[in-house]
This record gives sequence, structure tokens and C-alpha cells, in this order.
Amino acid sequence: MNLSSFQETDPHAQKSNKLDEQPTYDPNNLLDSLIRRLDLKNDAALSRSLEVAPPVISKIRHHRLPVGASLLIRMHEVSNLSISDLRALMGDRREKFRISDKQFKPKEKIEAEMRENVSSDEE
Repeated sequence: MNLSSFQETDPHAQKSNKLDEQPTYDPNNLLDSLIRRLDLKNDAALSRSLEVAPPVISKIRHHRLPVGASLLIRMHEVSNLSISDLRALMGDRREKFRISDKQFKPKEKIEAEMRENVSSDEE
């Protein structure tokens, strides 16, 4: 029995919430489904339709870039598929989608908080 089989059957195995570690994650299915739904010929046409640079689609296909929230919203606007349907197409089975609070703070505020933490640790 290999380790991955054990983790799937072990009720105590810790579940990963990282999308790219989910066994069902397949952004290619999402991209291919959009191409079919929008009646496009290829990834270049999809990138034009989504108004993103072609390398973005390539990086998503090769698991070097996740499908971000803004791109997911753009896919929803273009395809009229719900966000839930789009997430299901790419195999995202997580119940909750969490965003770090650091993404919404200005860089200066994050740096100030880090300096505060360092100075309090030194005391």
C-alpha cells in the first residue's frame, strides 16, 4: 500500500487546503470547457476573450500560476457560468476559499507591523 492510498483512506490524515495539492485539481478541464463553451479555437483566443496575456493561460495550464479570483470573476462574466460551476470544472472541492488579510493591506502597513513584531521580540 503506498502512502497516497493510505492518506485517502485514513480518517485521521490531515486534509490539505492548498488547491494545487488537491487530487482533483485540473485547471486544464476548466480552460478546455471554456474554449468549448465560448466556441473558441485555442488558448490564444481564450486569452483574448478573457483579456489576459497568452502566457497567463499557459502558466495556468502548466500549474505554474493558480486561477486567481479576478480571473475567475472574468471567466464568470464571459461565460455566464457561476463561480461555483467554474470552481467545480477545475476540480476545486474546498468548502471555503480563504484570502489572506495581508492582500488587502498597503505594503507600508505590513512592513510597519513586521517592524513592531521584531522590536517587541527583542525586548
